[in-house]
Amino acid sequence: MQTRNKILDDMSQLMTNAMGVAQGAKDEAETAMKSWMDRWLADRDFVTREEFDAVRAMAQKAREENEALKSRLDALEKKAKG
Repeated sequence: MQTRNKILDDMSQLMTNAMGVAQGAKDEAETAMKSWMDRWLADRDFVTREEFDAVRAMAQKAREENEALKSRLDALEKKAKG
């Protein structure tokens, strides 16, 4: 009976080690894929979401400032005519 437990213990240890190796390979593959993806995206000159949102906010602010300036200009022109 003792031999059977030793065999099961060895099999269990072998499976545990195999799972550790598989997990390590998975982590390494994920890291390699992420690095490749980051390089590919950087080569395409894509912008990040944060950069896009910042430029969008700047454009919205510029649009609002233009509308305010147009209103002031219209008021000044109306005052100059009348």
